[in-house]
Amino acid sequence: METELCRCCSGLKYVDCCKSYHQLQADAKTPEALMRSRYCAYALHLADYIVLTTHPNLRHLHQKETILAWAKANSWLKLEICAAENNIVEFKAYYLHQNSMQVHHERSTFLVYKQKWFYLDGEYF
Repeated sequence: METELCRCCSGLKYVDCCKSYHQLQADAKTPEALMRSRYCAYALHLADYIVLTTHPNLRHLHQKETILAWAKANSWLKLEICAAENNIVEFKAYYLHQNSMQVHHERSTFLVYKQKWFYLDGEYF
């Protein structure tokens, strides 16, 4: 895993990209970096990270078991960032679900809370 490209499709090695976020050794400095790290966490089945990077006031809406089940039920293929401006990131996540190609298209909103970026919510297309 150390020498493999990061699953977030940044073009960097995992060790130089999302690993430090996933191990809670660093915080994402931008909404796009947080978005990429969350996508990678889905691909690697790191449900705890998804919950931890959700805004604290909304965590009760995001159950670890549900996140993990959805992450494992799919084969994550590619992340495409469509736009990233201010606290909004629009992306497409490509994945296989039961051998059928799917695209999750979302415009996510992120918010700074206690000097860290968190996922707030998303608009789905």
